Amino acid sequence: QVQLVESGGGLVQAGGSLKLSCAASGSIFSISDMLWHRQAPGKQRELVASIASGGSANYADSVKGRFTISRDNARNTVYLQMSSLKPEDTAVYYCAADLKLRVVSPFYRFWGQGTQVTVSA
Repeated sequence: QVQLVESGGGLVQAGGSLKLSCAASGSIFSISDMLWHRQAPGKQRELVASIASGGSANYADSVKGRFTISRDNARNTVYLQMSSLKPEDTAVYYCAADLKLRVVSPFYRFWGQGTQVTVSA
């Protein structure tokens, strides 16, 4: 069974840093894009950052220059280093990955369960 498990969330003061991790496990043939989304209370889920298998990354304008996405392909893990955190970064952060489970199957997007990040003023 394929799982994406996030870790690293918590409570931090404004201006502080946190690093999120998300490890994909199970019978996985290959991984394409890996992504971080977030959802604040009363708001829609939004894309925060994405990284392709080759390492090229994209960021939401709201986090550019503060967040860095990276991945370890050998460990099937994606990271999100968050710095200069603001109260408006408070949300549940979800990782996602586009996984191919067999050589002949297409890529499907799998999601983690989410981890809470709370930034106090």
